[in-house]
Amino acid sequence: MANRQLIQQLKLQGISHPGVLRAIEKVPREKFVLPKLKQRAYENVALPIDKDQTISQPYVVALMTQALIDHPNPRKILEIGTGSGYQAAVLGTLFPEIWTIERIEVLYHKAKKLLYELGFSNVHCRLGDGVKGYVDEAPFDGILVTAATPTLPLALLEQLHPQGGRLVIPLGPTHQVQELTLIIRQEDKFEETILEQVCFVPLIPDHH
Repeated sequence: MANRQLIQQLKLQGISHPGVLRAIEKVPREKFVLPKLKQRAYENVALPIDKDQTISQPYVVALMTQALIDHPNPRKILEIGTGSGYQAAVLGTLFPEIWTIERIEVLYHKAKKLLYELGFSNVHCRLGDGVKGYVDEAPFDGILVTAATPTLPLALLEQLHPQGGRLVIPLGPTHQVQELTLIIRQEDKFEETILEQVCFVPLIPDHH
């Protein structure tokens, strides 16, 4: 399916933010999928990448991004789980400063190199345990978690900007359907909204 058809499909699924649609249209998803799956790059499906991980379905990428962009002035975004780098590229098209953390070394190096080659100088890749967030750069206007967890990592709530910081995270049992949840912080109050039923790979905590 071509990119233009994909954009039409996303509109039908309720993705309405023009900036988000433009970013999805602009980022070359075929660069982020495995070479043998290039012809499927613009299908609205998740696809496998190295190390038993996946590149998210474009609809889910757009939905998560749209939930962040509703913040009044989102500048600094943290992504947990770089994976292929596709979501980071979409974020990097829209926001001034992106920090993205990946714990699988092969994926980290591959995504970092690709994002650099595509000119995303505002996307900063880090190798490490995303469950802890990234305290050195906190607070963040938006935090996006691209893996599922049954419990909410408290470090991420603490690193949200106290005035309207937004966290988008798939909550629920791993290997089953999870609830994509938006949490908005106002000082010490946290308001939760469920956006969609999703199915993500599990968030891997660091046991070393």
